[in-house]
Amino acid sequence: MLRDLPSLNALRAFEAAARLESMSRAGDELHVTHGAVSRQIRALEAELGLPLFQRRGRGIALTAAGQRLRDATAMSLGQLRDACHDIRRDAVRAPFVLGCPGSLLARWVIPRLERLGSDLPDLFLHLSALEEPLPHALDGFDAALLLAAPPWPKGWRVEVLAPETVGPVVSPRYGGWPSLQGKPASCLLDEPLLHTASRPQAAHDWAQAAHLSVPPPAGQGFPHLYYLLEAAVAGLGVAIVPAPLVTDELAAGRLLAPWGFVPTAAAWILAVPERLHDSRAPALAAWLRAELADEGNSPQASAPLLGPLPAGERRLR
Repeated sequence: MLRDLPSLNALRAFEAAARLESMSRAGDELHVTHGAVSRQIRALEAELGLPLFQRRGRGIALTAAGQRLRDATAMSLGQLRDACHDIRRDAVRAPFVLGCPGSLLARWVIPRLERLGSDLPDLFLHLSALEEPLPHALDGFDAALLLAAPPWPKGWRVEVLAPETVGPVVSPRYGGWPSLQGKPASCLLDEPLLHTASRPQAAHDWAQAAHLSVPPPAGQGFPHLYYLLEAAVAGLGVAIVPAPLVTDELAAGRLLAPWGFVPTAAAWILAVPERLHDSRAPALAAWLRAELADEGNSPQASAPLLGPLPAGERRLR
């Protein structure tokens, strides 16, 4: 019976404080003062007859009773939230909210939106740029398209779409290109590579996959992969990049990939919150998988790691 339950507001205040381990942060999330959160929790403790938190220095910690109630409220409120989400989605043509790092969004997703809309006309897609490359929480998203390596965060259901392949690319406009032309990949061990803060391990992963002893030294850095790709096209240096993000540049000759691409331990994935069961997610995953497979079979993306190029050969064909 509902009258046997404590106040829903008190349970919400407790759940937020237990999850965030802070009365103040719980108040910020619920848009009330931390004093209001404290009063709700004191009333809840009085009704239950047991303390739910204990003070530890300036922080708080759950008692055994608090831990039991935390698990129960997290599950119950999560089920309520998901049911309301499903009801609202059924009431209107709700968008499918896809999170994606800004560089993947700009370089890969947006150029394919027209084809995606034509192939999946019932998918009302809403794109949202992710501020962090690997969000541990997918709150607010129906799915996220990512380049990532396992293990996956708890609460994710992951569709692996394609292995990640990376390789060094260079513009024919780069001043150092004549001295690199025709040499094996090991020549890059003396070449400072452009790099990005969002993929600091790219050069190491490539060197390891290419069986080189050490990664090349780091050259000029950029905050995002998108800027790194623009810098490579502008002829500022050699960059290690995922193959699907440079398909068009390779085809047009704006970038060259004379040393080919190699697979890493990472993959293109579609991450879906385990709590959601939306039939649109598998359809989107199948479309993305087919799209990446087509690009993976292209000559540019599937080229093996090469030794010295034949005399006179200047670009990947």
